[in-house]
Amino acid sequence: MANGWTPERRARQAMLIQQWRPWEKSTGPISADGKAVASRNAWKGGFRPLMRDLTKELREQDRVRREILE
Repeated sequence: MANGWTPERRARQAMLIQQWRPWEKSTGPISADGKAVASRNAWKGGFRPLMRDLTKELREQDRVRREILE
């Protein structure tokens, strides 16, 4: 394989991961600070949405202005 993962290496790695069971060790945030940080992971706010809304409003105003001038 071009990426260096032969079938034997892949099988060995799968066996090791089954032994390590890393999914049992992941707990997610525990502290209040950690939970606060994690709660913002999906936040899509900030400057960009404001600019998008402003652009939408300006386009609408321009459309209305053109209708009036016709």
